[in-house]
Amino acid sequence: MKTVLFRVFGLLMIFFEVAPLNVGAVDEAKGDANGIDWQPWSEAAFVRAKTEKKLVLLDVEAVWCHWCHVMDEITYRDPVVVKLIREQYIAVRVDQDARPDISNRYEDYGWPATVVFDANARELAKRQGYLPPKPMAGMLQAFVDDPTPGPSVQPEPVLAPAPAGGLVDEQRVAMRTAFVDAYDSQRGGWGDVHKYLNWDALEYCLTEGAKGDARMEAMAAQTLSAGLPLIDPVWGGVYQYSTDGDWVHPHFEKIMPFQAENMRIFAAAATLRHEPKWLEPARKIHGYLRDFLTAPEGAFYVSQDADLVDGEHSAEYFALDDAGRRARGVPRVDRHLYARENGLAITGLASLYAADGDATVLTEARRAAEWVLAHRALEGGGFRHGEQDAAGPYLADTLAMGRAFLALYVVTAERPWLARAEAAAQFIDTKFRAPIGFATAVAAPGSAFVPGPEVDENIALTRFTNLLGQYSGRETDRKMAEHAMQYLASPSVVAQQGYGTSGLLLADREMRSDPAHLTVVGRKDDPAAQALFTAVLRGAPPSSRIEWLDMRDGPLPCNDVPFPDLPQAAAFVCANGSCSLPLTSVEKLVARLGRRPGIGK
Repeated sequence: MKTVLFRVFGLLMIFFEVAPLNVGAVDEAKGDANGIDWQPWSEAAFVRAKTEKKLVLLDVEAVWCHWCHVMDEITYRDPVVVKLIREQYIAVRVDQDARPDISNRYEDYGWPATVVFDANARELAKRQGYLPPKPMAGMLQAFVDDPTPGPSVQPEPVLAPAPAGGLVDEQRVAMRTAFVDAYDSQRGGWGDVHKYLNWDALEYCLTEGAKGDARMEAMAAQTLSAGLPLIDPVWGGVYQYSTDGDWVHPHFEKIMPFQAENMRIFAAAATLRHEPKWLEPARKIHGYLRDFLTAPEGAFYVSQDADLVDGEHSAEYFALDDAGRRARGVPRVDRHLYARENGLAITGLASLYAADGDATVLTEARRAAEWVLAHRALEGGGFRHGEQDAAGPYLADTLAMGRAFLALYVVTAERPWLARAEAAAQFIDTKFRAPIGFATAVAAPGSAFVPGPEVDENIALTRFTNLLGQYSGRETDRKMAEHAMQYLASPSVVAQQGYGTSGLLLADREMRSDPAHLTVVGRKDDPAAQALFTAVLRGAPPSSRIEWLDMRDGPLPCNDVPFPDLPQAAAFVCANGSCSLPLTSVEKLVARLGRRPGIGK
């Protein structure tokens, strides 16, 4: 899976074992580290390259990345490599968490990603993962000798909008078949080398299973159970992935997209499978966020490193109990406060609150949202990434916060959250709309780097704006979803997905069908109405339209169903063009929600 909103996990190329070494933390660039004058990504780097008649070397890394640390200590300390870089290259370093635009462009090349440019910003080579000193030196010298693009640089695929604005039946069948055929029926999950909790795949299987597909239901159950060893038994939180084709050789970094989205998926499993046991791993992830990734002001940090000592494998360390770990120290936490990561965390917390009902979880989600509104908001409904951004704005930040606001509206029925979600969507439409789909960032004036659309962001945007339109009744929201779907259904985009099609299939399914519509009618200070609303949150499938109509607030934003004003609180369950009779007891409501499929009948 290639994820953040979100493809954050790099496919790592490991050539040989290296000795444990230690390096310091990184941000955008390290200055004169290891004898290399690392510069931030900027047009100035290419101007300097032209002036000095040099090439440009880009190192894209992650603060939490084990093999980035190894490459820094081995490859970038090698005398031959250092000499070549100092004499022939302008060295540029980017923290991929800090620059979503650069991260999205080179996500398929893993972290670390190594890219060579000429002075005109033409790509000459793109290499994936750890590069030992000799191959690195050979590559650097080769492009000094012959600065023409190598075989790793292929022409960008031609993007053409889908003829019908969405997937056609032939694509759907082929994608679903590829997805099912790629499933590992022995060990669970997808993929033969890296095992991880792919949240799009799990949500697709869970929701298809809830509709009666026994095979999909079994795939979800097996994968969720198989993936439990990725939950840290001591501190909680979910490790990013396991190597060796199994679930018991984890890489120990804990990054926010995996925490937030897997918390959401475990909560969804508890709801859709009617199995409260799945709340336990969700709670363990929540506990980790609270104890390790929560800033004093209530916002959320980015990640925790895989290594206690940079470049040293940490299996022995993470096998210790809490006291044993703390006696040695605690792996570094990236304490940046990004809008994107906070939006993801808020959405995950809202999902856990809906399934669990723990009021402290909702309080934490509100607190983070209020902090982002106070410290990261831009005029017009958008959000910047960090305190000071080198570029942008980036689509990921406003998209993540728009999703978060909509999630808060769903679980609170407080209309200001919906208004903020609508403002975020409008900002996205104004700033990021591309000829096909939505671009990952606003292009800087005069920049040689022109951001384009990215698959996962457009999947998330399609699902967000499609559901937002159900709540708002605004045609503009639906049009945004259709525009993003035109990009996703483009033949060249579909062809690149392989078996990683679950997110696209989710978006397509939601675009073609109205969600279940569950509405509580009654005063918000009425305990009976409160109990009904809680039951709705606990029983509704993901991406349902959940509303609470208190007549004192006026009609719902999308007033498409004329609900009656009854003398007592009642719930209505609607789907497929019809609604239930008023359900005035929690017991009757729960029974109705437990029916699969066709909960509105």
